[in-house]
Amino acid sequence: MCYCSDGRSNEHRKAANSAQPPLTVIQLPRRVAVPFAILRRLLIATVSFLAVTTLLFVHVQVPSSSSSSSSSHSHRNYFTDKFPAFHDPQRWTREQAPPYLSKATFAASKLNDSRWDSDYEKLWKPPPNHGFLPCTKPTPNYTTYPESRGYLLVHTNGGLNQMRTGICDMVVVARIINATLVIPELDKKSFWQDNSNFSDIFDEEWFINSLANDVKIIKKLPKNLVHATKMVIQFKSWSTMDYYENEIASMWDFYKVIRASKTDSRLANNKLPSDIQKLRCRTCFEALRFSPRIEQMGKILVERMRSFGPYIALHLRYEKDMLAFSGCTHDLSTAEAEELRIIREHTAYWKRKHIDPIEERSKGLCPLTPKEVGIFLTALGYPSSTPIYIAAGEIYGGELHMAELRSRYPLLMSKEKLASVEELEPFSIHASQMAALDYIVSVESDVFVHSYPGNMARAVEGHRRFLSRGRSISPDRKALVRLFDKLANGKMTEGINLSNKIIDLHQKRQGLLRKRKGPISGTKGLDRFRSEEAFYSNPLPDCICQTPTPTANASHVVR
Repeated sequence: MCYCSDGRSNEHRKAANSAQPPLTVIQLPRRVAVPFAILRRLLIATVSFLAVTTLLFVHVQVPSSSSSSSSSHSHRNYFTDKFPAFHDPQRWTREQAPPYLSKATFAASKLNDSRWDSDYEKLWKPPPNHGFLPCTKPTPNYTTYPESRGYLLVHTNGGLNQMRTGICDMVVVARIINATLVIPELDKKSFWQDNSNFSDIFDEEWFINSLANDVKIIKKLPKNLVHATKMVIQFKSWSTMDYYENEIASMWDFYKVIRASKTDSRLANNKLPSDIQKLRCRTCFEALRFSPRIEQMGKILVERMRSFGPYIALHLRYEKDMLAFSGCTHDLSTAEAEELRIIREHTAYWKRKHIDPIEERSKGLCPLTPKEVGIFLTALGYPSSTPIYIAAGEIYGGELHMAELRSRYPLLMSKEKLASVEELEPFSIHASQMAALDYIVSVESDVFVHSYPGNMARAVEGHRRFLSRGRSISPDRKALVRLFDKLANGKMTEGINLSNKIIDLHQKRQGLLRKRKGPISGTKGLDRFRSEEAFYSNPLPDCICQTPTPTANASHVVR
């Protein structure tokens, strides 16, 4: 169609068109043909120029099987730059995800940079550390250990993380009482029934060599003392230097071997010399490495999670033993509640037998249910595409109790989903070794969330603080229960109002660097010690020190 006017009527143009054969150029008057020819040349020149410019400046990707993974890789690099690799690059180093994981649609996000920046600031950015760094080096007054007066045998108790902190404390006790420490014996009779030895879980040689200037450690008791009379004792909980220097050390006058029958919470959290506290940190965060095969498998799991992008590690305490111990039965059936009651009744070393589950929950003493965790994370703003690693044992009730959480967050992963049966086979029948894998993935996560502040939650939070890791979110369960009950009763609905309330509640519950909390005012006796913040969950100020800078802002000093 011609969009120019030649001064003729419509009838004349129709006649002219019908008289010409198809594809015949209409002959224009001479005064119009010249400008039209010029215009046509200009259009051709413009199109040619644009085509050449496009070829010169636009990078055209040739489709390949790696295009998906390169998109995923660039997505990961954005966050990798903000979350540095683990402090020891020879340990949990990078490994590419297997093909079936690298194809995850979540890893190839097309969000623009401003949206990424907004999400990063709101959801993933670690708390500021204001120049705080690990400081575990001994003071100038610290000396190598004196001549040993005897041997300390140690029988640890509890799950993996309870045993870990207990081992660290026993290293310190050996130093205080001038003992040679025999490699600790792990708990094989607790609920988990794990027959692992120390070297199955920890790097035994590294442990011995790393502490060579602090404590003498040997693998076995000398043969001439195997049948010697031993002093078997359960050290007092939360004891100070005086107790060990006077009451325990005096036993060397009568015995060559002291056997500690329990190790949990046997050393005070506070009011210990600086070098003693630093030794605890050197042991926990540096000397007590996992065995090479556990670290290697943990590294693989971390990298497979990172193939999805930044991820949350969720320590979901919803295993059978946890629910039975706590007596919490919210959202469980009558039959399930009865099963848990029977387990509690028949577990001799659990002292509390009669528990009111409604009262426990109202006090915030129950773990959040998977459903409640889903509501919580949604209110904080994490989208449904967020990858979540479930750091837990077997969830009680299985998929039945996980369905609502999975409906909100479809990308729920676990070690069983990230690794093949063959890869997990060496660890699968050992609860503590499986827990060690969860520990590694949790420490390395971009955000850590727990549903109950048990031994693992405290240990992971403390380790992440020590390393200046990302956010460690501790839910305010007592306040959350009230909000969840309003939702259940129809007095509130999910939305901006609930989200604002939950976000406000947790502004200061994200693993901020601060001094360790002391006992609750008014508490006495053992309750006073129990109310303190555990040393290993927050080793500041003993093992995390602020680097002085001339321009330091006074408001940044942690108090």
